[in-house]
This record gives sequence, structure tokens and C-alpha cells, in this order.
Amino acid sequence: MKMLCIDGGGIRGVFAVAILEELEKDIGRSIRESIDLVAGTSTGSIIAASIAVNREMGELLEDYRHYGRKIFKRRARIGLFRSIYSNRDLRRFVQNAFKEKTLEEVGVPLLIPAVNVTKGKPYVHRSHYGIHERGENDHIKLWDAVLSSCSAPIYFPPNNINNQVITIDGGLWANNPSLVCITEAKNYYGLGMEKIRILSIGLGQQRVQLPSKKTHLWGIKQWMPFQLQTMSFTPKLLDLALDLSSESISFQCQHLLGENYLRLNTELGKEVPFDQVEIVEWLIELGRQVYKEKKQEILQFLQI
Repeated sequence: MKMLCIDGGGIRGVFAVAILEELEKDIGRSIRESIDLVAGTSTGSIIAASIAVNREMGELLEDYRHYGRKIFKRRARIGLFRSIYSNRDLRRFVQNAFKEKTLEEVGVPLLIPAVNVTKGKPYVHRSHYGIHERGENDHIKLWDAVLSSCSAPIYFPPNNINNQVITIDGGLWANNPSLVCITEAKNYYGLGMEKIRILSIGLGQQRVQLPSKKTHLWGIKQWMPFQLQTMSFTPKLLDLALDLSSESISFQCQHLLGENYLRLNTELGKEVPFDQVEIVEWLIELGRQVYKEKKQEILQFLQI
């Protein structure tokens, strides 16, 4: 079973989209036709859901360019009394992309990790594709599930689904959804590890730099330093947590699956916060470069 997993990481999602756009150009068709299941967390859920409904990656890349600056336009500098960003344009982005399609209507296996704040538990939105019993979540709109996974605490408000459940970013527990996919393959498909193949796409490994002195004084100032130039906080703590989550899961999956796990990622060499829209074109070129370097390995792995 071939699975495609895409990490979370805000605007850095363009890195993964650029890789997939180049892949689609080479194979001459949607990547959806070459995989059996797709999963994505946070911004990765936008990409995964787009693949599931057969949207072209080139079109999605233009959406990231168009909506990026609108989504990451600050309405609060600190986020003490309200979220730093409104989810108005993010909601508009996903609603325009996925219309009124429900999870039940998605024709391929799709996994979107989120957090059910109402119950304080991790949660996975699943498309209904014949192996799960029908339930109350079948009728959730696809855009609602995606918005749930994108709702990073402090930065975006939680998502309220039908006034029944409050949900937030799945990156808090599965920023790299590869282990979610392994669990799905074993529990619902009854597959052994030798039958599971995962192409995992990261969004660049940051070099998150934290002060090394006066550790006994650490507080909010060190974890979320204030930038005088922009009069805003830098999300160091969240970026560090997401990076650690992704890379630790990748390490575990490589040991579990061996050669059946292919991870595409690269060192960014600097801090690239998930809301830094100014570097979109640089990230796109970086994604294209990674694809060029790994092209044959990717095609062979997917058996295209």
C-alpha cells in the first residue's frame, strides 16, 4: 500500500507543493493515481485534501501565493486576548478550494489529524471509503476538517464544527502523519509492515536558535522573543515543537519500515517561521531543487 504523508508548517507548505507539482509534470497525471492513501497535517491537510479531490498542484501553488499574505496578516501583536491571526481568509481559502464536499464524498482514503479540544484528545478526520462504519463525522464538510487541522493555538482561533466540537491543529501530536498512516494500514487494512510504503514530505528543517546562557531566567521572552522592528513575537517554541515532532516521527518510521519509508526534506540553514510569507518563492525553488535531486529515487519508490 503506497501512502503519501505531508507535514504541517504554515506557509512552508509551498515547499511540498512545489515538489508535487514537478512530480505531476513528469508523470503527466495527478499524483492521486499513483498512491493508495494520502494524509496531511495542518497546512499539509490542505495539500492532502487537494490531492484527494484531484486538484492540480500548480493551481494549489497559485492559491498559496494569493492567500498567503492575507492569511498571515496580523490583527494582534501578542495574542494575549485574541488570536494573532483571524481565520477569515484561511476559511475563505479552504471553502473556495473544497466547496460543500463532505468527508463522506471524498472518493479516496484521506487522513487529517486534529485535536478535539472538547474532549482533550487527538482525533483523525477520515474520508468514508468503505472500511469504516458510518458515523456522525461522515457529513462534516471537507473544508471544516482541514480548517480544524490548521488552527494553531494562539495564532488562529479554534474551529467550531456545527456547534458540537471545538478543534485545533493536529500538529500538536502528529505534525508528521506517518505514524497515523502506519496505524491505519495495520488496524483497518490488516497489513504487515512489509506491505506499507510511505512517501513522507517534510517542510524544511529549521535551525531554531535559542539563547544558551542564563537558563535560570528563561520565560516567555526566551521561548517567544519579541521583535522590536515588527512589534511582534516570533513563534520559536511552536516552530521548535513542530520540528521535533516531525523529525522524531520520521526517525521512528525509518526504523519501522526501513527501505519502505522515503523522507523528502532539507536543511533550511536558518529560522523560517511558519508565518514568514516573504520567503515563499525561495521555498518553491528549494522544493524544485529537492525534487530534481531525488527524482529517480521518488519515481522508483512510487513504482511509476
